[in-house]
Amino acid sequence: MPAIRMAGLTKVFGDVRAVDGLTLDVEQGEIFALVGPDGAGKTTTMRLLTAIMDPTAGNAWVAGHHVVKEGEALKEEIGYMSQSFGLYPDLTVMENLDFYADIYCVGKRGRAAKVERLLAFSNLTPFKQRLAGNLSGGMKQKLGLACALVHTPKVLFLDEPTNGVDPSSRRDFWRILYQLQREKVAIFVSTAYLDEAERASRVGLMHHGRLLAVGTPEEVKQLMRGSILEIRSSNPRQATAALRASLPRGSVGLFGDRVHVVAEDLDAARREAAEILRAAQVEASDFRPVEPTLEDVFVSVLGEGRGQ
Repeated sequence: MPAIRMAGLTKVFGDVRAVDGLTLDVEQGEIFALVGPDGAGKTTTMRLLTAIMDPTAGNAWVAGHHVVKEGEALKEEIGYMSQSFGLYPDLTVMENLDFYADIYCVGKRGRAAKVERLLAFSNLTPFKQRLAGNLSGGMKQKLGLACALVHTPKVLFLDEPTNGVDPSSRRDFWRILYQLQREKVAIFVSTAYLDEAERASRVGLMHHGRLLAVGTPEEVKQLMRGSILEIRSSNPRQATAALRASLPRGSVGLFGDRVHVVAEDLDAARREAAEILRAAQVEASDFRPVEPTLEDVFVSVLGEGRGQ
């Protein structure tokens, strides 16, 4: 049986369908990334799968346990790191780990070796006597992950674990996830960083509670209709605004200092974009075709979902 199985999983709050009929399997040893903007339903999905709340309809099983009928048994098999994971700032790194080991009823026999392994695993050994409140953001996230792993879960849930963390710490965090994957832990991670989702085994693009696409990063990229024209400008926000005012809705995206335009004919798109920006008196220094990112695909698929 898959590590996670969802069948028509639904959660309704009043008139809002926060999770709308999710049907999905996640295998043991797989990293599955659920990606989408704020309000897409990612956190609600996590809470349903970790038996924190009951679904309105549908079913789900995690580590072989039904999320409603066997919720308590399920919690012994999973690790869950929420967006506001409850580290205790006035306890040291070691004391936090011992506290969570007590919560999860980790036996005294073998506990010291397990904790030392987790400290080494997360590169926290030199800081084990430091107060958690004095750790950097990236180190706090790694300590939160170590605490969620102290009872050796079969399935790990991570709700936007690298939100607000610097790029270097994000890379370190993902190195740890890859080590867990090699140990056949199933990892279900939500993220708003689409570039980060490309590191996962499979991704699901979520919007308004529904999965718009599921597959490996490369499979999802195949859903892209058209090609990508990348435009560099000294004022990318003005360039984006000018292009969006004239080009089809959903075809223009802003990516840092770059603007992406989805087009069937790149040469025609280059000429049209240059003319629009020239008329708007917005400088553009470079026009070139690039490979689509998951973010390009998400913008494109989202546009189609809105009737583009």
